[in-house]
Amino acid sequence: MKLNLTFEEMWEKIIACDYKYDGLFFTAVKTTKIYCRPSCKSRKPKKVNVAFYDDRKAVEAAGFRPCKRCQPEVEHSPHDAVVRKVIAFLVNHYKEPITLSDIAEQIGLSPYYLDRLFKQETEETPRSYLEKIRIDKAAYLLNSTKLTNLEICYEVGFHSPSNFYKVFRNLKNCSPSEYRRGLQYAVE
Repeated sequence: MKLNLTFEEMWEKIIACDYKYDGLFFTAVKTTKIYCRPSCKSRKPKKVNVAFYDDRKAVEAAGFRPCKRCQPEVEHSPHDAVVRKVIAFLVNHYKEPITLSDIAEQIGLSPYYLDRLFKQETEETPRSYLEKIRIDKAAYLLNSTKLTNLEICYEVGFHSPSNFYKVFRNLKNCSPSEYRRGLQYAVE
């Protein structure tokens, strides 16, 4: 399933070594001809030397070999495919109102089993994972646009500003306005 992430968003994920995106895309380094998972702890390449691929077969067909450190060619769990499908669905539909039943229907499992399996594999629920995706998108928009906090709230799929502010504060330890101001001070 193709992800709706920009180059910049994928770059941020690899800089943060974000394991949540493992298996959803791969980072190929043009100079070394090696590809990695987003969570790989190896030294980060220069941005100009990076290409992103959605599929392991495509990156290998392009002539890249797997990293020996993060082993992107190895499945770590028999449930990795299901978890990747759920995460891809969440990333691609984060703006929409999503229920556990919607996800389960898309994946082909019962809501109860999907919730239990996802929590077992990721240590969080699909709902909390969706909130993290939305807040990551909000942080990206705060950093890269002049949209107001309210516009960003609705743009990333929250339907209640109070819930948006609460979740943002829980995950980023500051309000959206404080986050934006902090970015401005960091640039100066």
